[in-house]
Amino acid sequence: MGDHMIQIERPRVSCRRFANCIHCLAPALLTLLLFVVITAAVARADMAGGIPVDAETRQGRHSQVSPCGDGSRPRIGLVLGGGGARGGAHVGVLHELERLRVPVDCIVGTSVGAIIGGFYASGLEVGEIEDIITGIDWDDIFDDAIARQNRSFRRKLDDERFLVKSKPGFNGGELQLPTGLTYGQKIELLLSRATLPAARVRDFDKLTIPYRAVAADLVTGDSVVLASGNLARAIRASMSIPAIFSPVDIHGRLLVDGGLANNLPVDVARDMGADIVIAVDLSKPLRNKEEITSVLTVTEQLTALLTHRNTVQQIATLSDKDIYIKPLLIDIGGADFARSEQAIELGSQAVRKQRDALADLALSERAYNHYLSALTRPARQAPMLDFITVNNDSPLADAVLKDRLATLEPGRPLDLSELERDIDKIFGLEIFQNVRYDIVEDDGRTGLVIDAEARSWGPNYLQFGLTLSDNFEGDNFFDLTAGYLRTGVNSLGGEMRTFATIGQAPGVFGEWYQPLDAQTSFFVESLVGYGQRNVNLFNRAGDIVSEFQVTEYGGVLAAGYEFGQWGELRLGLRGIAGDAEVRAGARVPDIRFDTGEAFLRMSTDRLDNVDFPRHGRQVIAEYLVSRETLGADSQFEQYALGALGARTWGRHSIVGSFSWFGTKDDDAPIQSRFALGGLFNLSGLQRNQLSGQHAGLAALAYYRRLGNVSFLPVYAGLTMELGNVWERESDIGFDNTIFAGSLFVGTETALGPFYLGYGRAENGREAFYLTFGRVFGRRAGDFFRD
Repeated sequence: MGDHMIQIERPRVSCRRFANCIHCLAPALLTLLLFVVITAAVARADMAGGIPVDAETRQGRHSQVSPCGDGSRPRIGLVLGGGGARGGAHVGVLHELERLRVPVDCIVGTSVGAIIGGFYASGLEVGEIEDIITGIDWDDIFDDAIARQNRSFRRKLDDERFLVKSKPGFNGGELQLPTGLTYGQKIELLLSRATLPAARVRDFDKLTIPYRAVAADLVTGDSVVLASGNLARAIRASMSIPAIFSPVDIHGRLLVDGGLANNLPVDVARDMGADIVIAVDLSKPLRNKEEITSVLTVTEQLTALLTHRNTVQQIATLSDKDIYIKPLLIDIGGADFARSEQAIELGSQAVRKQRDALADLALSERAYNHYLSALTRPARQAPMLDFITVNNDSPLADAVLKDRLATLEPGRPLDLSELERDIDKIFGLEIFQNVRYDIVEDDGRTGLVIDAEARSWGPNYLQFGLTLSDNFEGDNFFDLTAGYLRTGVNSLGGEMRTFATIGQAPGVFGEWYQPLDAQTSFFVESLVGYGQRNVNLFNRAGDIVSEFQVTEYGGVLAAGYEFGQWGELRLGLRGIAGDAEVRAGARVPDIRFDTGEAFLRMSTDRLDNVDFPRHGRQVIAEYLVSRETLGADSQFEQYALGALGARTWGRHSIVGSFSWFGTKDDDAPIQSRFALGGLFNLSGLQRNQLSGQHAGLAALAYYRRLGNVSFLPVYAGLTMELGNVWERESDIGFDNTIFAGSLFVGTETALGPFYLGYGRAENGREAFYLTFGRVFGRRAGDFFRD
């Protein structure tokens, strides 16, 4: 992969614009592995005479000029330790220090302390920081899965085949995984937004309050003190919990959470020139033997041990004139972000208990106002952009990225919302592991630099899918799909994919997808393959009369247009040959067939989730003709229309759906008939129990999110369904529809959705279901047709 750069500039003098374009492991196991690796690295550093600090970024003790205060009074350094969700206490500490009029001349932070400290040092008010911390959807911010609405339409189609959303890399014959469960895309955008006013400040001594972030070198275990550069990037490095967040590469060093090397960096505040240190320690006490009783408590103990030794070492350096604050955070854990408001209050309480000691550091109201007026806070207005540069670390043409930045132009103030939307479009291509931005000054001009970093475990991936259903009465279905995907085959984003299925619908398929322009709007696609599937014929009592095995081989050629991320128009040809062989039941002659079809399909998809939809809608309309001139042995015409919509209120969701399939002259062959039956698809019937030339189904589902079980969301709900199949168009009517319904519980797992349900249809037909796979909006058909 090569590095490319796009640069769009505003001329300095000329008014003419021109563009110059230059070409999921368990937490306990993760923590145990982390403990072994980091403990060895830290032990090696200790034997070398203490925990070393990056010489290029460390400043203070031996400097002639101290960044911490002007020397007119004792210089006060605030040290904010790491502690995950317990970091809300730091906000409470800042509230009380301001109320007591205690000045802060420099700030040092590790992990969450780096976040709160960095926000405060950048010029944010304490109230603004509190709003950010308490307003974050932490479940979302730590999940870098691309919001489905922001994924390319091409990637949305993967939901039809591959239920496992994670795609491990397979490069050079080796399996490759990301360097963290989370790439940090969302958290870095949050940090960049919060610190945007200070983005052009490169020297952290020149922030509103001099500042340092402490990280750890993943290779050596050394402490790294970050004193300059991009503020949001420095904070991101300091809080990058190994194996949870991917490391951050700064100046060639892989940096992770600073708590591993220096969780309470008192020495760094001293180096900055602090005469008095206020150290806020959020670390959890070690458990005793009797308290270590489960894998969770073992994990918590290992995590605490990683930071305990260096924290104790730093506390030992505090003198009588320093102030040590240890908020009583009770049972608030490092991941209890929902309790941030409680942590803020407990932080305030801890400072109030120290008010007598802090009184000696408090200034008079006049002196404190003078201190505040001397602080330089950056302007809040959006910067005017003179140029835009995009660093493209991928095989994609620069024009592909430039097209997704169409709303950004030199000569205009930066619109942060537009920028984040455009970055989401680039990230939604699923080529990059991070897409971040920076505001820079170059020769008196202000520019926007966007770095698009290609996935380290790409561009070759493995994909998996699993479908399983059982009604506990002998009707079961099982399919396992595995695929190989190669992205970025060429500069326009061509893709090659092969996949195979074993089970009751086995097959082998190969696919090529090629965009035709930089917008990736126009495309061509081809599919070739061989597959088998079962088609059952039932009598009116619901008993199987004949079991057919349909074998097909052939291909599909299509061209189309993608409407951004929400829709697609596709025109194509199918050429398929095969046979339908009776495997059991009433003997009828085997059927051989040749299919030649032309089809036109319009699809829109704005669903947030296809497993348990909560918002959005999906519409699919298709018309096909089978003609002898296209190689078919029978002529017929069919049409299909499906629509699904979802709404959510709190924990309650409602999903409505409608689908209609028809054959114009009631003359489609057996392999082209439509089928109904199964969970949410006329519940109470067997899977695909009914088949005919026409089919219709309307359904309404309600479900409620009950909570989480072992981190998995659990839902319970019910459905009402009305539909049937008909052999002739003249038979269609409400008087011969079937009413059915179901009760179910379900969850979303790493392997796909799981449902356990009970269904009942008219005339007492009922069934229990265990289903692993998609049921909402499921299309009837096979890989050749989907």
